[in-house]
Amino acid sequence: MKQLFTVLAFLLIPIVVVGQLDTIESKLSFNADFRFRVEQDWDSRKSDGTYRDDRTRFRYRARAGITYKDNWFDVGLRLRTGDQRKQQDPQLTLGDGFEEFGTLPIGFEKAYFQGHWTRIFFWLGKNDFPFEKSNELFWSDNVYPEGIAVGKVIDFDSGFINALDLRAGHFIISTSGKSLKDDAYFQGYQLLSSFFNNKIEVFPALYLFNDIPNIPDGGATFVFDYSILHIGTRLNLLKRDKLKVEFDFYENLEDYSQNDSIPNNLKEEKSGMVIALKYGNLRMTKDWQFTATYSQLQQYSAVDFLAQNDWARWDYSSFDSPDGRLTNYKGVELAVGYKVDERMILKAKCYFVEQLIP
Repeated sequence: MKQLFTVLAFLLIPIVVVGQLDTIESKLSFNADFRFRVEQDWDSRKSDGTYRDDRTRFRYRARAGITYKDNWFDVGLRLRTGDQRKQQDPQLTLGDGFEEFGTLPIGFEKAYFQGHWTRIFFWLGKNDFPFEKSNELFWSDNVYPEGIAVGKVIDFDSGFINALDLRAGHFIISTSGKSLKDDAYFQGYQLLSSFFNNKIEVFPALYLFNDIPNIPDGGATFVFDYSILHIGTRLNLLKRDKLKVEFDFYENLEDYSQNDSIPNNLKEEKSGMVIALKYGNLRMTKDWQFTATYSQLQQYSAVDFLAQNDWARWDYSSFDSPDGRLTNYKGVELAVGYKVDERMILKAKCYFVEQLIP
């Protein structure tokens, strides 16, 4: 009898192992994407104000990730191309600085643990920007904060208000090695509300930045704080979100009048505004989308090296940092998108940008 049990146990071991592998495999998902674009610059100025030659660049980005999802949690990792010191920009330029077809710089852009129960969530690690936004003019989609985020959705059975979505987070930009209050950090608090079957969305937020360097990547001559109030709205005017109007207002509540490190002509440059009109969407094959955006962001209405860096070619290269400095400008973006098939989208964008204060 013992021999029979031993034989049965031996035969069952591979079945159990295979069953476990099947279970794990069913909870794993892989994702990858590739982007290629052509950039043409005309009348573009360098960071010192002088004009650069008109130029054409071929740029690309590759990403690959894996996610393990269980009943109440998921764990994810994702790799991307890009300069390790340039958080805003995962794009690489063909033939740019890789020593005669040398290897490419690659790093982790996401590494997180996330939990969720019904209408509550939290995550730890390095993950997506957890707050609602309509564009990248305040925070780039390529910048993944490191810290903790929490949120809760409260649903309403009402024809007026549909839901309230509460979100908060604490993210460490640069650790001091001391108390948490001594870190360079970013905190965010947001209330997202939707009305009339999601025809109107309002998402006010308060973003607090502590001890932020005036120049990134170790070149700072001083640090200072930002306290930015954001009022964001979206109006969905036609069925299936065919026509949208988006508006964002930013106001830095800090008083810099006594900060001798900030030039006098920039001390009151703390407001920003973005308005966009979108028609169409890119949900289905052969869908089109047309967008027109106007932006005016004063110097301290956002942290410039955390915002997008597509609208202009301004950066901190003169201070040995590749990061972009995309505030202190006004301009227009015109964009058109077309969904070729389920896995391919084509976009064309044109920017007209002017610096506010030289």
